Amino acid sequence: MATTKVIDEAARKAIYKVFIRGTAQQVFHELTKTDDIQKAIFYCRMHAKNYEPGTTMSMRSPDGKYVSMIGKILEYTPYTRFAHTLKFTSYDDPECTVIYDITEQDGGIELTLTCENLPMGTKTAKNMASGGTLICNNIKAIVETGKPTFVHRTLFMALIKIAGLFSPKRCRTENWI
Repeated sequence: MATTKVIDEAARKAIYKVFIRGTAQQVFHELTKTDDIQKAIFYCRMHAKNYEPGTTMSMRSPDGKYVSMIGKILEYTPYTRFAHTLKFTSYDDPECTVIYDITEQDGGIELTLTCENLPMGTKTAKNMASGGTLICNNIKAIVETGKPTFVHRTLFMALIKIAGLFSPKRCRTENWI
């Protein structure tokens, strides 16, 4: 089953759903791990001191030199829900809210990624429109096969190697920590 996507501009919301043959623990681990690169989420490493609501989090380049996104943890309920705010460091757009819901179903789980308070008409909304599908497809691939999709592996591995050359100075870690 492919990822389904519904974007409701009036409600400033986007919803992505995918069925994954795996466990809630596997999916939750891929979304929240801090001890390894998150291959499903643009090959970044999540940094957070803990998972308590209000804790600041960031997604950093594998070498730690750049921050692509910052936010605050809103909810951390193991194996069922992870929610946080999101602001891309390269844009002046307002933040939005990202919610991952994991629901057990016969034969696997349903992952629902909801983006709320999307600043419609912005680069953030545009990136989230394609990024939600990409994230869901890659979490599915990682849990089911152990690796991201072929396109993600080839495209993002190449981009990660040269990302520092194109990342704005404003995205350097020292500007966000």
